[in-house]
Amino acid sequence: MLLKVLLKQLGVETVWDAGDGAAALEQAAAHKPDVVLLDINLPHVGGLEVLAKLKAAHPKVPVIVVSSQSTMKTVIQARELGAEAYVLKHAPKAEVLQMLSDAFDSIAEASGAVAADEGESPPAQA
Repeated sequence: MLLKVLLKQLGVETVWDAGDGAAALEQAAAHKPDVVLLDINLPHVGGLEVLAKLKAAHPKVPVIVVSSQSTMKTVIQARELGAEAYVLKHAPKAEVLQMLSDAFDSIAEASGAVAADEGESPPAQA
């Protein structure tokens, strides 16, 4: 619930919840979100497996892992599977808010750069 409050503070208007990994995949397919916040500790289908499947099915959808797991192995695995950011949800509220804000800013910058790259015309030749 705290996460929803923090997301609202960041201007996120619509949030869909999923109680397990399978539901998360279904929600992503049904709603085609602009960004996914994903926990690693999910029942039935684990978060890292969900991340891999999300990135395979929707490679351009940014994924921010929000988890209490802070081992370097897990963080590295998440990044290798395509997570754009990793936020520790047991950090103090102000730090979680800042990490989320930084992650959203980074995603916005990256998507702006991609859009600019795709829309640029080749330089004029003299």
